[in-house]
Amino acid sequence: EFIAPGEVTANRYKTAQVAPRISAQIVERHIVRGEKVEEGAPLVTLSSVEMAEAQGALIINDKEWRRVRNLGRDVVSEKRYVEAEVARQQAHAKLLSFGMAEQEVAALLKSGDASKATGRFILFAPQSGTIVRDDFTLGEFVDPGRVLVEISDESTVWVEARLTAEQAQRIAVGASARVKSSAGHWEEGEVIQLQHALDETTRTLMARVEIGNEDDDFHAGQFVDAAIAAGGGDETLALPESAVVLMDGAPTVFRIEGDEIEPVSVETGTASGGWIEIASGVSAGDEIVTEQTFLLKSLIQKTKMGEGHGH
Repeated sequence: EFIAPGEVTANRYKTAQVAPRISAQIVERHIVRGEKVEEGAPLVTLSSVEMAEAQGALIINDKEWRRVRNLGRDVVSEKRYVEAEVARQQAHAKLLSFGMAEQEVAALLKSGDASKATGRFILFAPQSGTIVRDDFTLGEFVDPGRVLVEISDESTVWVEARLTAEQAQRIAVGASARVKSSAGHWEEGEVIQLQHALDETTRTLMARVEIGNEDDDFHAGQFVDAAIAAGGGDETLALPESAVVLMDGAPTVFRIEGDEIEPVSVETGTASGGWIEIASGVSAGDEIVTEQTFLLKSLIQKTKMGEGHGH
């Protein structure tokens, strides 16, 4: 495997944006960023002149429809009966298309009170998750389509790892990966997407890794290290850069063999994010010293000097 720097992003397949469908003013906030909400929870209350007119039209059309229906088909003409029914259906559909929730429309109809046609309506959470964006201010006028709230299910997150072109050639979608949290533990995941176009600025390619986040250790915007399993060619291992020292001009690591520590010459590859690829010299599963390596180096060199003087 090799190590690549990456950034945590929301899982876009489990993220929803909430925006008004008509021009409106924000009159009440029901959530704050970072809060966990359930599907159907109120997010923000808006007020709109357009909505008030549409609400009033529904109440009028509903009353007319009820009157015509009560009179019955024997009293009113078929044309008037159908027109009243269609007008009511269209007024109802208009409210829904403007973004008023079905339960709010039902409550408005139940009241049958024209004074309730205030133009107020609530945007509700379309899914459960964490509020990762709440980009609005009370009293603000907002245009249709302006994203006010973003909700993400953070039980899984994505890590966008930056790879060199050579690294990207050696991995495939489905490759296993690990990502290190700020707490220091590794979370298992896999590569779900590979970008094919080289970033002109960084000269890197992006690999998207999906990982579990049940402990809520990872959040969008964090910078992390991702260890990705190489599929093509000989598998390359990676070690912390602190594990590698120069001895007699050669990169060397210290392998633990039982009670002894043995210096082993290695061939190194690309270094990134505090890690360095090990192309040859050690195998997966070898136990390697990663700290106090300079102290070990000096002790071994002193021992060698002592042996030299003994002859």
